Amino acid sequence: MIEEDFRLRPATVDDAPQLARLIDIAGEGIPSWLWQKSVEGNQTPLDIGTERAKRPSGGFSYRNAVVATLSGQTIGMVLSYPIDAAPEDDPDDLPDPIAPFVALEKGSVGTWYVNALAVLPGYRGTGAGTLLMRHAEELARGAGYDRMSIQVYGQNTGATRLYGRLGYAQVDAAPVRQHPCQPYYTGDVLLLTRDI
Repeated sequence: MIEEDFRLRPATVDDAPQLARLIDIAGEGIPSWLWQKSVEGNQTPLDIGTERAKRPSGGFSYRNAVVATLSGQTIGMVLSYPIDAAPEDDPDDLPDPIAPFVALEKGSVGTWYVNALAVLPGYRGTGAGTLLMRHAEELARGAGYDRMSIQVYGQNTGATRLYGRLGYAQVDAAPVRQHPCQPYYTGDVLLLTRDI
């Protein structure tokens, strides 16, 4: 596989089930843990995630996602959008798994923010992640932004290596709070930025 084999396209509402799965991969299971709190009846956490991805607005909307496909199969996605105002939430009032991310989001004001990047395990290391990140940068430039931001667990060495190769550098960090989601229980969440 080479980058030319992948096709990128804006996500549609029909991509919502795949987006939910991919955002859960990107979020290391934290999304499923949060979605579990909204499950009713026979629903699964991914059903809740799918409903949220179908929304026409909000950060986790299909309208903010671009998917990578190979032979018609969705194998990855990037979810990105501008952050023009700091979140008003007090991180201490939020569930521990997401508190450090919200705390760091204040450092993303004025940037094009990559909320999530995910590639299915069998397709990692093929260039799909790089292609999706470069596309997010093109979207940012087209919208008039000159700085990108992304957050990542410091212990996620594969992701931090990718972002470093792409020119992203750490500008801030917040300690991981104890939480029930694997695999990152300790260390820091890093805020990385890149001028484009």
